[in-house]
Amino acid sequence: MKKVAVIMGSDSDLPVVEKAFGVFGEFGIPYEVHVYSAHRTPEEAKRFAESAEREGFGVIICAAGMAAHLAGAFAANTVLPVIGIPIKSGSLGGIDALLSTVMMPSGIPVATVAIDGAKNAAYLAAEILAVSDPSLRGQLSASRKKAAEEVLKKDAAAATFNK
Repeated sequence: MKKVAVIMGSDSDLPVVEKAFGVFGEFGIPYEVHVYSAHRTPEEAKRFAESAEREGFGVIICAAGMAAHLAGAFAANTVLPVIGIPIKSGSLGGIDALLSTVMMPSGIPVATVAIDGAKNAAYLAAEILAVSDPSLRGQLSASRKKAAEEVLKKDAAAATFNK
């Protein structure tokens, strides 16, 4: 199975990003975590992005706040799918990071999840990997079915309040 690269612009993003790790564990997806800055370590970030496919990665997740150029910098240097997680920080509460992540030029796409949406980034990475992995696709389908069953149980329990 291909690996997922999880790149943070700062180690202060870890409390948000680590929510993705449980999803990877649930589905047995190997991942690596790194800290690179689009502004402070641009050469290292570029080198990682350019070598990611050769190193066995299938998806790159980039988490960054404020200016949030990290996902775009990675997307500019690889054709692997890049998922951006805008991090809530600064005076704009993550809106700046969201807009910086989602507003990419044509031909350099970044899939963008919600502000602090690390779990959905992990699920999206799993779905991308599942395109070529039938076993993972089956696990995702089973997980969705289980989640639906749990909601229906809660609905049945709520019905006891009906008059």
